[in-house]
Amino acid sequence: MPAKTAVPATVAWGLLAAWVLNDLEELATMARFSQAPQRRVNIAIGLMGCVVAAASAEGARTGGRSRFFRTAVTAFGLHGVTHLATAAALGRYTPGVATAPTVVIPYALWAAHRMRSAGMPLTNGDAREAVLHGLGLAAVTTATVHGVAWLAMRRST
Repeated sequence: MPAKTAVPATVAWGLLAAWVLNDLEELATMARFSQAPQRRVNIAIGLMGCVVAAASAEGARTGGRSRFFRTAVTAFGLHGVTHLATAAALGRYTPGVATAPTVVIPYALWAAHRMRSAGMPLTNGDAREAVLHGLGLAAVTTATVHGVAWLAMRRST
């Protein structure tokens, strides 16, 4: 494995860019699909954007070495896979499925390749651990932002 070198900031900020593209699709379709109020969807997506922006900033600051950033990249790639799985299970369009194979998964694979080439593989040698951390981050963050959005809606009525 090559010695550790920093990955370009484009790898880190690419996470935020790919997330924006995916979440624009979700923003346009999630409320109708989930029957949640559009305002709640907006709040949840905005809060998730803060988390992704923080992960991207940390990745840029550390040259990709941040565990938070690497876990976020893993979580984002897995998020793309769940979009595909959900659409396949339901046999129809689901929010985010159009950008999952065209933006989300390609970004995650590209970022993983760039990080591996810089001596910073996403897995630290244990793919199962990386997947569990990625799924954990995705689940906790998603539940939290949707919970906060639900509370915000409840308080405003």
